[in-house]
Amino acid sequence: MSEQPVQVILVEDDDALRAAARQTFVLADIPVTDFPRAEPALVSLTTGAPVVVVTDVRLPGIDGMSLLQQVRAIDADLPVILVTGHGDVRMAVEAMRLGAYDFIEKPFAPERLVEVVQRAIDKRRLVLENRALKARLASNDEVEALIGDSAPMREVRRLVSELGDTDVDVLVFGETGTGKERVARGLHAAGRRHKGNFVAINCAALPESVFESEMFGVEPGAYTGATRSRAGKVEYASGGTLFLDEIEGMALPLQAKLLRVLQERVVERLGSNRLIPVDCRIVAATKLDLAAEAAAGRFRADLYYRLNVVSMVLPPLRDRREDIPQLFAAFCQQAAERYRRPQPDLSVELFDWLMAQDWPGNVRELQHAADRFVLGLWRVNTDTAGNGPNSLAQRVAGFELSLIEGALRRSSGDVAAAAEALGLPRKTLYDKLSKYRVDVERYRGS
Repeated sequence: MSEQPVQVILVEDDDALRAAARQTFVLADIPVTDFPRAEPALVSLTTGAPVVVVTDVRLPGIDGMSLLQQVRAIDADLPVILVTGHGDVRMAVEAMRLGAYDFIEKPFAPERLVEVVQRAIDKRRLVLENRALKARLASNDEVEALIGDSAPMREVRRLVSELGDTDVDVLVFGETGTGKERVARGLHAAGRRHKGNFVAINCAALPESVFESEMFGVEPGAYTGATRSRAGKVEYASGGTLFLDEIEGMALPLQAKLLRVLQERVVERLGSNRLIPVDCRIVAATKLDLAAEAAAGRFRADLYYRLNVVSMVLPPLRDRREDIPQLFAAFCQQAAERYRRPQPDLSVELFDWLMAQDWPGNVRELQHAADRFVLGLWRVNTDTAGNGPNSLAQRVAGFELSLIEGALRRSSGDVAAAAEALGLPRKTLYDKLSKYRVDVERYRGS
């Protein structure tokens, strides 16, 4: 979901004042379109338009108060800021009652105008992002539900879309909580196998004593208590997708039994001599480097090579901090619906604080935080020193660090290449790496 630039719709009948206000916005790098009357401005407004309206109250034709009412009829969440040289307390109260975002009296300092408009722009952007997220979640599109506009997540969505309609087996690597099952479900939903079953198995939690019966099925009399035929997980996934989560946790003897099934694509139920063909796509997930595990003898090399036809790497949340606002807003929306609670207000300051955290539990930890936030069990004091990037210097530093980490990730830890991409002298970049205590080795080979 790409961020939409929010522009100002300025309505002012005084040519000199309109030109001055326009220049104020241009100098502040705020896009602006100006009109001398309200009627042509209304034509440009639609539901969901990425705009805020700044209008004089005294206008020929439709006045500012009427414009406010008509704008709110088009989109009740669209911020309208009223400006007047003839205002009084009663008019301000009436404007706020009608839903005005704010009320400014002439004469005003340009800085005051920019400050109010920037807050309105931030609010409008959050509203539009929340609407887009709600629509994405309502569409039940598993690929689109892979939320994030960072380069790594765009690549993940591209791979899921391209590989979804193939039968190729996929190995997904990612830390705990990065969304490996979500990717597996996306692969399942994106292709012809979406009509079949999606069967998820936690390999680390499957006891060795019931492995064969659970995975391959059982026939009557196979063991005491087996009174009827039952298909196993692999057979049940035929025509669909078999998701093998935490594959690194499977015992070596069980890996050998699984390998045969994956190679032959047949299962033999416990207590039977009949081979049953299965046609399922395999998606395996791991949080460990299986190549290193195989080299150390902790994982079968032949199973690793059988699974590793195509591999995908899910980035940890700390390497895609720019996705945190979208994710948190989506999780809050889901939690509000699930717990039947009102959607809480989400501020820019809150997002700044969230983006400054490391989130070792990744997306899952962020989702749990959103649940607690919606339930009123967790609040962030964004004004408390030391809890986040409250000052401009801290926010700039956090943004600078995210740019540096992104450049290192794209260059696989090559500092010289990263410095060139950032337009920095190499010594300057090394100074910043030392300042932010960045471990370059973490990015090498990524």
